[in-house]
Amino acid sequence: MSDRPAGARPSHARTHEVGVQYAIVPVPRLSLETVARRSGLHPDLIRRFVALGLVDADRDASGRLGFAPTAPAALARVQRLRTGLCLNYASLGLVLDLLDRISLLEAALRRAGVRSDLPPWT
Repeated sequence: MSDRPAGARPSHARTHEVGVQYAIVPVPRLSLETVARRSGLHPDLIRRFVALGLVDADRDASGRLGFAPTAPAALARVQRLRTGLCLNYASLGLVLDLLDRISLLEAALRRAGVRSDLPPWT
């Protein structure tokens, strides 16, 4: 059973990696309290973001949330989009997916050596 609502995005939808990466050493996971302190957000708001699929998190054996070290940056991005574009939390998922898709397409164009006369839009 998942914490996500029926319409929530899957966690793999916003991946930035093109290939598979293997860690030589275990990647440290951040606790909810650490992420809240580093991001300046209330833990309940972070739980809501996890439930909406805006931020990825795992659960350990005792049910506590664990985050990747990049979670505070992802939360800052969500907050920046919310305040800058005046979007509600539900629409942020769509915007994040579109921005990630654009990044993947731009990276593929760069790898293919295709060059555009137009400057990047971002």
